[in-house]
Amino acid sequence: MKDIQITTEFTPNPDSLKFNVSVPVCTRGAVHFASAAEAEKSPLAVELFRIKYVKEVMIGPDHVTVIRNEKAQTWGPVIPLVTAAIKAHLTCGQTSPKVCEQCADVENPGNEIERKIIEILEEQIRPALARDGGDAVFCGFENGIVKLRLKGACSGCPSAQITLKNGIEAYLKECIPEVKEVVRV
Repeated sequence: MKDIQITTEFTPNPDSLKFNVSVPVCTRGAVHFASAAEAEKSPLAVELFRIKYVKEVMIGPDHVTVIRNEKAQTWGPVIPLVTAAIKAHLTCGQTSPKVCEQCADVENPGNEIERKIIEILEEQIRPALARDGGDAVFCGFENGIVKLRLKGACSGCPSAQITLKNGIEAYLKECIPEVKEVVRV
């Protein structure tokens, strides 16, 4: 495998750091692991949770977002450990999860409104969130309410509610009149 380059990028969430990777990490979407118990699905996530500073992990197509726990006052001790774990994992040719976790069937939306919501999320909103190390997964649409699960840097970000209401909700309402509100689940 060619030389793997990993760069770090701060996110709006001070407890979250995005590790940009020069080779593919996950073939589609993003997978979020809120605990070591959930990490069994991913050898990379298992390795990252062995680092005493790691609280949560999100693995995306070309990045890994790590949320630190209270044991890490700064990113100084965390960055080299996470970088080494990612490089070791990818150098050994191990594979990561192949598709993203979803709580709604985005492949077969229930109606035309859901199809439009999913299209906007996939093409415009999720790529924007991914640039900051986060993600939003569509979990349903009912009575004018879009339900989203925030992941990665977005899950604990102090600005998450502002992003949800002033960004995602405002944009979806503008594009789809049937959308009345966007909520976190």
